[in-house]
Amino acid sequence: MSLAVAIQMDPIEAINIDADSTFVLALEAQRRGHVLYHYLPQHLALRNGRVLAGARPLSVRRVKGAHAELGEERVVDLAEMDVVLMRQDPPFDLAYITATHLLEHIHPNTLVVNDPVAVRNAPEKLMVTHFPALMPPTLITADRRQILDFRAEYRDIIVKPLFGNGGAGVFHIGPGDENLNSLLEMFTQLYREPVMVQRYLPEVRGGDKRIILVDGEPAGAVNRVPAGGEARSNLHVGGQAQKTPLTDRDREICAALGPVLRERGLVFVGIDVIGDYLTEINVTSPTGIQEINRFDGTCIEAEIWDAIERRRSEKPKLSKA
Repeated sequence: MSLAVAIQMDPIEAINIDADSTFVLALEAQRRGHVLYHYLPQHLALRNGRVLAGARPLSVRRVKGAHAELGEERVVDLAEMDVVLMRQDPPFDLAYITATHLLEHIHPNTLVVNDPVAVRNAPEKLMVTHFPALMPPTLITADRRQILDFRAEYRDIIVKPLFGNGGAGVFHIGPGDENLNSLLEMFTQLYREPVMVQRYLPEVRGGDKRIILVDGEPAGAVNRVPAGGEARSNLHVGGQAQKTPLTDRDREICAALGPVLRERGLVFVGIDVIGDYLTEINVTSPTGIQEINRFDGTCIEAEIWDAIERRRSEKPKLSKA
C-alpha cells in the first residue's frame, strides 16, 4: 500500500532528530514507500469548500543538519491525500482549533490522524476529567475562593494553566508558600480561562511516566524524573528519561482509556501517569517515541503506521463525481 501523506507541522528544519516523534513517523512512512509532503499550519486554507495547503515534497534521512529535503512548494488539495498527520506543536489555541475545523472537511475520506473533531473535543487537561476515578483530587475554576478552599483542604498543590503545554506555567505551591495570591493575580492577567489545581503528588519525585497508546493499546513507556529543585519533569526543562515497565495500575488505566480513544479515532496518544494517578491525555502532538524505542528496543512508529494503514484500508477513498 503506497499512500500520499501530508504532514502538518512546524518547520521541520528546526527539529531535534534524536528526539522528535514526527521525524521517525516520516522515516517509517518513507521506508514503506509512502509519498510525503510537508506544510506549515499557516499555509492551510479553505476555499470554495476545498481544503488547500501550500505543501512541499519531503524526503528525510537521519543525518544531523541535512535530515530533510524539501521540494518546490505548490498548492495541493488535501482531499487528494490519503493521510494527513496533524503534528504541529501546541499551544492549543484558536489557531489550533481553527485547523481542526478546516481538516474536518476532508476527514475521514482523507484520514486525519488524530481525528480533528476528537482533537478539538479533547484538550489534554480537560479530557482527563472524564475519568475522575483515575485522577488525583482536581479543581478547575477561575474562582479565587474555591482555589483557596481547595488549598486549605489539601495544603500542598499544583497550579497550572488549563491550555498550557510543555510544563510552562506549572507551579508547586507548598503549605508554607505565600505566593498563591500573587500567582493567581498573574494568571488572571495572562489568561481568560480557568486554571487547573491539583493535589501535589510527591510520587513525582520518582518520575512522571509517559505511556504511548496506539489505537487504544499501550505500546511502551518512559519515566521522566525531574531535576533537583524542579517540580516539572518535562525533558526539555531538564527531566531525565529512564527506562520503566508498565505496572498493573498503568495497564488498568490504559484499559479504561483504550476503547474510548479507539472509538474516537485517536490513534496516537500519550498519557501521563504519576504514581497511581492519570494526570493528562495528550492527543495534539504526543512525543516520547524515540526515548521508548531506545530503552525497549521497539519501533513504535511502525505500530502507528500499521494502525493508520489498517484504518485507511477500512475507509477507502470515495470516488469523485
